[in-house]
Amino acid sequence: MIQKASTHATTKISDRYRYGNPFDLDDDKAYRVWRENKLDDYPEKIEDLIVEINNPAVLSRAEFNAIHALVAKTNMAIYAGKTGNNPDKDIPVKFGEQFGLTELDDNAGSEEGVTSLTVVSGDWRDAYIPYTNKPIHWHTDGYYNSLNQQIGALFLHCVTPAASGGENALLDHELAYIHLRDYNPDFIRVLSMGDAMTIPANINHGKELRPQRSGPVFSVMSDGHLHMRYTARTHSIEWKDDAVTQAALKVLTEYLHSSSTYIYRATLQPGQGLVSNNVLHDRSGFEDNDENKRLLYRLRYFSRTGAT
Repeated sequence: MIQKASTHATTKISDRYRYGNPFDLDDDKAYRVWRENKLDDYPEKIEDLIVEINNPAVLSRAEFNAIHALVAKTNMAIYAGKTGNNPDKDIPVKFGEQFGLTELDDNAGSEEGVTSLTVVSGDWRDAYIPYTNKPIHWHTDGYYNSLNQQIGALFLHCVTPAASGGENALLDHELAYIHLRDYNPDFIRVLSMGDAMTIPANINHGKELRPQRSGPVFSVMSDGHLHMRYTARTHSIEWKDDAVTQAALKVLTEYLHSSSTYIYRATLQPGQGLVSNNVLHDRSGFEDNDENKRLLYRLRYFSRTGAT
């Protein structure tokens, strides 16, 4: 059985999945039922994930239900609101509250849990890729966090897009799990081990900002949902050096760089936002100009959305 992360109140997996635990490698029947339901009528176009709304801070019941259904199916949705370039950080905060999310990850660089993703120069942030215009490889957010502070939900809200570039690729992590398990169940077994990936300590000028942390790629939260920790970075990451783990990573990398219809691509526009249960994502490089300086707000939550 895949290891469980202890980030939420205990809920029996059997309470969520009628036919057993689909993430138990010894329970193939439960997996097959879950897999069939997951893939049945799964959206194949980014347009199918977009919900037109008025104000993200005050959703109508119909708007909420539409987003609810998409997140339940794909672990993500994109809202297209009418707030435009309004820089009010309360807009995405209040959006999250409507989905039961209040526990923000107040990480370094954020202000009360809301991080302004924009190009920064002249302070400590310019050493970190999210604050540059460089591309960011595939990852899930907070993979370097301690195991009891994993990121369940990730939201992005666009105030201003870049003049060019800044596209995100998106992939439901549950589909990555299906791809790997169908290819070889042993891939899931090794990627669920507690020493599958290790993040070295973050040391700056001799001061340890974050200790070394090891953990699994796949785990099951105590509420029964699948969780994934991953980064495609080649620096500041140490993968377990055994043949099966390395083979699993190769297959995953090939999938992330494939033309699968399940990999969506979108460049958020003013007033648009991504709501997700921390799906796999990347970001292309971009260029700003005087009229268009990219500014997105990022919100990370320790819980998943209340939509699922």
